Amino acid sequence: MNDPIGPVDATRVPRYGGDTTFARLPRLSDVADADALVWGVPFDTGVSYRPGARFGPNHVRQSSRLLRPYNPALDAQPFAVRQVADAGDLGVNPFSIDEAISTIETAARDLSGTRRTLVTVGGDHTIALPLLRVQHERHGPIAVLHFDAHLDTWDTYFGAPYTHGTPFRRASEEGLIDFDHSMHVGIRGPLYSRLDLDESERMGFAAVHCREFVRTPIDTIIDRIRTRLGDRPVYVSVDIDVLDPGFAPGTGTPEAGGLSSRELLEILRGLDGLNLVGADLVEVSPAYDHAEITGIAAAHVAYELLSVLPGGA
Repeated sequence: MNDPIGPVDATRVPRYGGDTTFARLPRLSDVADADALVWGVPFDTGVSYRPGARFGPNHVRQSSRLLRPYNPALDAQPFAVRQVADAGDLGVNPFSIDEAISTIETAARDLSGTRRTLVTVGGDHTIALPLLRVQHERHGPIAVLHFDAHLDTWDTYFGAPYTHGTPFRRASEEGLIDFDHSMHVGIRGPLYSRLDLDESERMGFAAVHCREFVRTPIDTIIDRIRTRLGDRPVYVSVDIDVLDPGFAPGTGTPEAGGLSSRELLEILRGLDGLNLVGADLVEVSPAYDHAEITGIAAAHVAYELLSVLPGGA
């Protein structure tokens, strides 16, 4: 492959102009091939409270215009060591969750091919299930690192088994998750009962609760995460509501007492060197955002995820 094509030069095209792709990267149709893809899945039929995450992908793209090619925190150039491209948005049926899940699974399988890494921008957290199915086909049981205020291991809502609160229960039942190497980070807020925590642990998830960040150094938390994940294939799923509403008001189910943007980005940087095979970023709902606060945080999350991917082919 030729040298990667990077973002548009901001000294030639102002950041507020030009096409709105993630980090002003080329579209997939504009490159011969790509090692990593950012793509949008604008689907939010699985939400249980505020809707609007279907508008998340383009909001994150718009909010990513100030991202630059060099990441000093990691001394990394994520767009120079691999070809990264924006694969656009997937057309998903908003009236059928079952059909949408099937469509996402098929598209993820086709887009990833045999070697591409996908960073998927949702959409609501329902989309994690079909994405994990594809990862399991390629790698076997996946070590899932799940950043969220909520467990997302509930059984059903109104009798519906596929919603944004159930993807990791279904994934566990389907055998997609590595039971010894998966983890929730950022869990907080009231639950229905103690049984919620017990069942989540039974489904393979250890947990770092938000209250632990008050007294535990972040390097210690990163060490716990890395020890739990080990050398397994790792899939990172980030619900933006893991951040406190002060840092991410634009989301569907906000909970007080969350992580700061700085804490989340530092943890993501701490994943450098692990076998990261894919990621999603979900639940950005721009109708509740202000001054792109949530969108900017989400754009930086995606940037850090791209920065810690294994080296380009």
